[in-house]
This record gives sequence, structure tokens and C-alpha cells, in this order.
Amino acid sequence: MSTHPNFPILGFHNENSFMSNFTNVSVWLDGMEFPSVEHAYVAAKTHDLSLRIKATETLTAGAVKRLGRKMVLRDDWEEVKVDIMRDLLIQKFSQQPFRRLLLATGDSYLEESNTWNDTFWGVCNGKGKNQLGILLMEIRSYLQEIKS
Repeated sequence: MSTHPNFPILGFHNENSFMSNFTNVSVWLDGMEFPSVEHAYVAAKTHDLSLRIKATETLTAGAVKRLGRKMVLRDDWEEVKVDIMRDLLIQKFSQQPFRRLLLATGDSYLEESNTWNDTFWGVCNGKGKNQLGILLMEIRSYLQEIKS
């Protein structure tokens, strides 16, 4: 990983996998503990408690992501999903070693480059909003400010 300010980090895998939502880390949503940001994010898609419990019990982040694709989304999902993701990421990057690792990216541009056509949270084939990368850079800036 480079901390050179002009060195972009494109994709959250290998040495940068700590930025992936699939990384094992305890986060909380509405009083329930989840084993990854992905687990909690999928659970947040519904108010159905049985589906939220199923999300906590799903073994892998990949499996819970597939579960989330089959859910009927809560009515306000489009309005709340970015704020929910921000809260989950703040929880994750308030913990070590994730905080230290994110700060070590310096001022690098962070992009969730992907091949699975996620153009909201990431960038695929040069197209996308990169909302995950934007949130990570926002959280990193905040952590840099409070560190100094």
C-alpha cells in the first residue's frame, strides 16, 4: 500500500481488503451485533426481524449479499441506505487495526473498482458513483482531523 497522495487505491482486495465490507468486524444495527458491515447492511434492508436474524446467522458475507438480493426492500431504502452505510463504516473504522490501516492510506483516492457491475457503491468498467470510496475518504478525513 502506498501513502503517496497521488497513488489511487483501486479495488479493496489483497493488501487493501481491510476496506471491503466483507471483512470480519463486529458492528451493531438496532441493538443487534453483526459479523461484518455487509451482514448489517443487508439486515438494514428490511424491518422484518426474522430476516435480520437470518442475516446475523448467515455464515459468509457473500451468502448474506445473495440473501439481500432476494429481499423486498423497506419503503425508505433509497433515502436511508447511504446514511446506514456511513454509520456502519464509522463503527468499523473506529476499531483497530482498521482505523490505523485506513489512516495509512494517506490522501490516496479510494475507489471500489469491481467487475460485478456495482456502479452505485463502486466503479465498473470506468463507470460508477463510487459511494463506498467516497464514504471511506470522508471517514478518513474525519479521523485525520481528530488525530491532529
